[in-house]
Amino acid sequence: MTPNNSLLHNPIMSSLETYLRPALQTAQDALVTVVDSFQLRKDAPFSPDIPKELLESMPDLSGRLLLTFPWTKPRPVDPTQHSVWILDNTAYRVQPGQDKKVNKHKADPVLEASPDEPFPPPRWEVEYVAAYFSRETCRDASHVIADIARLVGLARGSASEEEGLGELKDKLDITPIKKRLEPFLNPILPRHTIRVNIGDVETQTLGPSTSSGISSDLLRLHFDAPAGTQLTTTADIDSPPCWAVPGRTVLAEPTGWGVISDIDDTIKITGTLSPVAVLKSTFIDTPTPVAGMPELYTDLVKLLADPIFFYLSGSPYNLYPFLRSFRKEHFPDGTMILRDASWQNLGGLISSLSVDVKTYKVDRLEKMHTWFPDRQFFCIGDSTQKDPESYGEIARRHAGWIKAIYIRRVADENDIQGALDPDRNSNKRFETAFKGLDEKMWLVFDDADEVRRDVQLLTR
Repeated sequence: MTPNNSLLHNPIMSSLETYLRPALQTAQDALVTVVDSFQLRKDAPFSPDIPKELLESMPDLSGRLLLTFPWTKPRPVDPTQHSVWILDNTAYRVQPGQDKKVNKHKADPVLEASPDEPFPPPRWEVEYVAAYFSRETCRDASHVIADIARLVGLARGSASEEEGLGELKDKLDITPIKKRLEPFLNPILPRHTIRVNIGDVETQTLGPSTSSGISSDLLRLHFDAPAGTQLTTTADIDSPPCWAVPGRTVLAEPTGWGVISDIDDTIKITGTLSPVAVLKSTFIDTPTPVAGMPELYTDLVKLLADPIFFYLSGSPYNLYPFLRSFRKEHFPDGTMILRDASWQNLGGLISSLSVDVKTYKVDRLEKMHTWFPDRQFFCIGDSTQKDPESYGEIARRHAGWIKAIYIRRVADENDIQGALDPDRNSNKRFETAFKGLDEKMWLVFDDADEVRRDVQLLTR
């Protein structure tokens, strides 16, 4: 029997569907919480908890997490339905005596291999991180955009969703806002894999992605290439290129200089201390570099003879395309390390920049030390959150690894937490953070020229 299509377009049925959809979504979210909560905590240990006041005041992002079961078999991504980001990374040389360590994923060289040595011994090792999404947006962006407009004062607090959008559209183009919001709205994709082509030399498999939609694979590259070589990693699938963001790999020698830099309020104006400022700088404003910092980083490339750069941020990985574009426009190439995000409320964006930041950053700094223990690094951060404490901790653990630490003093204007944290820029705070370190090893600065002069002295 042919279905009565008129019923599907009946106003009553449409109204019923509109009414039931939120309830069904709530039921799915509750089921995900019950089934996947333990695995999510295990897979994304640095995804921050969201304080109650933020949960109640920030837009809901329900539907981002898809229900999965432990017995679900991994599947290859489908370029017609999915999107994958392959994050930029930095490869380090395999140390002598480690050559026989087996690769987690067997490589399939694209180039014809020698019969005597079908799989050459690995020369480089690198961590590949990829993010997986379903292209089917879990909800209409209009609701979230209207909420953001009201929160940042671009629409009346009492305005309805339609009114809020209208007031926002009268003031600016909302297309960029939608683009920045997409990674927060599209469902993450667990239990999927992707074949990648590394520099047109070999292919390997990444994944499967965890319940938080991220895969992290430590891979050996079975070819040799000189340090400084840049490789492009792309999806090894014949399909339109727009569905996968390619990654860039730099091969770096074990010795030399390096720079570890925070992003928010160190090189990019974010307003970390104010939730409203964070929303506005992230979704509304054109990203703006901190005055003098692009010029400083350009000079560091020359002063340190082409160092490697790591950008270590508390921002969630959902902002990777946005932050990568900003970095590409203003700062040297480098590996960007961002935070896990298994939350379903935009309050998670604020929490990522403020909750348990030291624990997260010290863990990632330890990982960098295992990659490049014989390099020396300059660390650059700011006073808004836990950069002083994080850098001070890693410098004490690994004497000689950190050459110098520079902390940008962020002024108290618009600091809604100033009354709660009056010592944020105090000498006592910095002396405590850097206790046990040579006082010449750290500098709190107001102007980028202070850092430039100090680096010049230390590298003469």
